[in-house]
Amino acid sequence: MSSRDVSLSPQLQEQLLRLQQLQQMLQVIISQRQQLELESSENDRALGQLEKMPDDGQVYKSIGSLLIKSEKKKLLDELREKKELIATRIRVLTKQQSRTEERLKELQQEIQEKIKPSSEI
Repeated sequence: MSSRDVSLSPQLQEQLLRLQQLQQMLQVIISQRQQLELESSENDRALGQLEKMPDDGQVYKSIGSLLIKSEKKKLLDELREKKELIATRIRVLTKQQSRTEERLKELQQEIQEKIKPSSEI
């Protein structure tokens, strides 16, 4: 009889399902963090270019498919605020990722311990 023929206990099935859910959650968190890091990089480039411009230079803000004339100082303030917000969200996602990875590791160990005895028979 192969190990595939052995039925899994309901508790083990539940843990395996939870493991899958945690893996999916981890992928979502990683994806969101990567997206925010990309957004942060774009924001930093825009901020750098705007800071190089003369104070009396004409600047425009994109709103949908429109470009609206704006003030350099106002846009600098908006970009700096956005930078702080993105950094905070990245920190939160990084903590979530760490906690999820830790829980995944613990659950994998629990599952391994439950599977181990039956494979040694």
